[in-house]
Amino acid sequence: MSRTILKVEGMTCTHCKLRVEKALLVVSGVESVKVDLASNEALVTGDAERTKLIKAIEDAGYTVEK
Repeated sequence: MSRTILKVEGMTCTHCKLRVEKALLVVSGVESVKVDLASNEALVTGDAERTKLIKAIEDAGYTVEK
């Protein structure tokens, strides 16, 4: 099982954190998600493709630093 760290831009509050977590949890292959507002990072555990994770975050209205 792999771990992916994504730098997410645009998160400012707990509501943002929850939106990103929910968006990532529905991606096929994701086992768990931990979003940290202080570092603006999402730690994803599982075998999901990075491109699908990025698309889910962007579809939720946030930007992923590439």
